[in-house]
Amino acid sequence: MKNLLAIDIGSSKTTAIIANYDEEIDNLTISGVGIAPSKGIKKGAITNIDMASRSIRQALSDAKRIAGIDVKKAIVSVSSTYTKSITSYGIVNVPGNEITLKEINRAIQTALYNANIPQDYQVLQAIPYDFKVDDLSEIEDPAGMSGSRLEVALHIITAQKSGLENLKKTLKLANLEIENFVANAYASGLATLKEDEKELGVAVIDIGAATSDLGIFINKALRHTDHLAVGSHHITNDLSMALHTPLADAEAIKINFEEYVKSEKDIIEISVIGNEEEKQKASITTITQVISARIEETFLLLNKEIEESGLKNKIGAGIVLTGGFTNFYNIKEIALQFFDGLPVRVGYPKKIDGLFENLKSPEFSTSIGLLLYGKKEGLTYEIDSNRQFRSKYSLEELIKEEKEEENEKEEIASILVDKTEPNIFQKFKAWLSNLF
Repeated sequence: MKNLLAIDIGSSKTTAIIANYDEEIDNLTISGVGIAPSKGIKKGAITNIDMASRSIRQALSDAKRIAGIDVKKAIVSVSSTYTKSITSYGIVNVPGNEITLKEINRAIQTALYNANIPQDYQVLQAIPYDFKVDDLSEIEDPAGMSGSRLEVALHIITAQKSGLENLKKTLKLANLEIENFVANAYASGLATLKEDEKELGVAVIDIGAATSDLGIFINKALRHTDHLAVGSHHITNDLSMALHTPLADAEAIKINFEEYVKSEKDIIEISVIGNEEEKQKASITTITQVISARIEETFLLLNKEIEESGLKNKIGAGIVLTGGFTNFYNIKEIALQFFDGLPVRVGYPKKIDGLFENLKSPEFSTSIGLLLYGKKEGLTYEIDSNRQFRSKYSLEELIKEEKEEENEKEEIASILVDKTEPNIFQKFKAWLSNLF
């Protein structure tokens, strides 16, 4: 039994989830959850290490208390605020004409070596999206295939070194070790996407409080990641400015908007900014206009990002929206107007044993995805944040392959020695006989 700990540090909340993973039966069970308001975080980036670490400690303490166990190593989400993505290619010869995990690892490492990574960035994840064996392309998994040449196309997510260092310091201050870093968009995809969607082509958009993370999957592999600095907090800010009301009241208006619409109210009372005891009247029509304008702008910008990826024509399964933003009233119907006829659905996290009721909401997709990453959900091959080769096959198989190859070399060497030694002895014997 393995204990997994997921830490998702968002702009509005920090979530810690502890789960037990039974590898023998491939079963994941959530045993503890902690949620704390995020402090020292702005637009997905850490702005105060001490305050951010306190949020982590608070969430972790609650999760450990409920689970009744202490977990030190965490799988941690990384906001797209910190990341950039690039593509690279690698090619290797295949000795013996049979592709093993070793050849696949060599091809991926070669593509990584060939990548033009910016000086102030480092590799967060490197995920192959296309293999080619000799002249045959679009191979999902080349393991066990015959061929003389293996090529790979690699999607590399890089993270800003300084941002990652600040994240490491924050986690260290919270007394946590890092098992892996995982990009937000990738984790959200693991939690919400179906296999046929990933095969047909799908864009998952995780819209949080201050950022929107975009991931595009084609032929079951991650092909593109990006982000926008827009989220549900922008609606709160717009309402505050338009209605001249405190942020707390603007947030309450946003949360209760569906209730106002369904009750058919025309006017509500809200506080005045600078003097919260003074009340003013606000029109539901005005509120609707402010909210609609921000949501429309958000979807227009996201659609533009998808178009600029160059992959929009390969998205056959449509758009999956997840994150806290999707709790908003009528969001799916609004979104349908802005993605050029592509189908849209709201993505909920996959069902997990022991899943607490509140964790079934889209705002916890990244957190659940981190746990699924820990159990190798949907994994074929990857270089992780520790620069380690991960595959759906066990590490023991890779080590076994390497040992078998070493043993073969030793056997060949011993045979050569055995063949050589009699020849030397015979020559020495002949030399002696010539002397006498």
